[in-house]
Amino acid sequence: MTEASQVAEVRRRATSIATNLGFDETANGRVAIVATELATNLVKYGTSGEILVGTFEDDTGTGVELVSLDRGPGLADLGEALRDGHSTGGSPGLGLGSIRRQSQAFDIASWPGRGTAILARIEAVPRTASACSRFGAVAVPMRGEVVNGDGYCIRSQGSAWTLIVADGLGHGPHAAKASDEAVRLFRSREHDAPGEILATAHAGMRHTRGAAVSIARYIPERGVVVFAGIGNVMGGVVTGLETKRMVSLPGTAGHVARHIREFEYPFADDSLFVMCSDGIATGWSLDAYAGLKGAHPSLIAGILYRDFSRGRDDATVVVARGVAP
Repeated sequence: MTEASQVAEVRRRATSIATNLGFDETANGRVAIVATELATNLVKYGTSGEILVGTFEDDTGTGVELVSLDRGPGLADLGEALRDGHSTGGSPGLGLGSIRRQSQAFDIASWPGRGTAILARIEAVPRTASACSRFGAVAVPMRGEVVNGDGYCIRSQGSAWTLIVADGLGHGPHAAKASDEAVRLFRSREHDAPGEILATAHAGMRHTRGAAVSIARYIPERGVVVFAGIGNVMGGVVTGLETKRMVSLPGTAGHVARHIREFEYPFADDSLFVMCSDGIATGWSLDAYAGLKGAHPSLIAGILYRDFSRGRDDATVVVARGVAP
């Protein structure tokens, strides 16, 4: 974002989503304040920045999610930037403190010379008690495309969870049709084992152009993630300073899959699970971002997208925790 006119576009997009979710005038006003402040800051201070606007739905609630990402100089003093009444240049919300007050979930990460990332979630009815999300995602279509050829879905069952990321071959509507079908089949069999769900998706996607599909399940009582994948949707477990990459077998769900196998990986309470479509470089890492592992999962996903997107394909990052921080 570089033009002041883009501020109004971000606000229109965010409030339109809020309206579709049934937000009343007061709640929509909160969304407008957050969107305006984030976009104004990005135009004034961000470098090669963008704002991702979408929805969220998880154990903490449902609402509008905004993720602001830039490659600017970063914030030298986060505490001062978040101080009530602190202005970032005369913008309507009077600073990041206003964004935090208007949001039901807020997180920020910034490093000198490495830019800033900000997450804000707004619900129609503010919660009386805070809740921490275990899940977050960003999904961005390739530049110039209206629809995203990737798809994802997260289902939680108590402390356990199961998730899918599907990357339809190519991009555009036909890729989206393939990934949508993979997600539909996942939802119809979400309680089956990951390998069984993947086999169902493979058999049921023959009428589509096909997709790379990976499915993961966290089993807390065993302390493992079970993973099954066909194609280049890659998963990884981050524990401490170690990142363990998962094995996805060659093929295309819906067309060619010589083998479907499940692999198990240790997953501790403080581990992170990350799954990315092919639009994200396989060399992604959290090593260079001090403190990021403890951030909101959507903020982690946003930074991985910002810094590791290939820029020539749809890009999806899903992040999940074993337990809320």
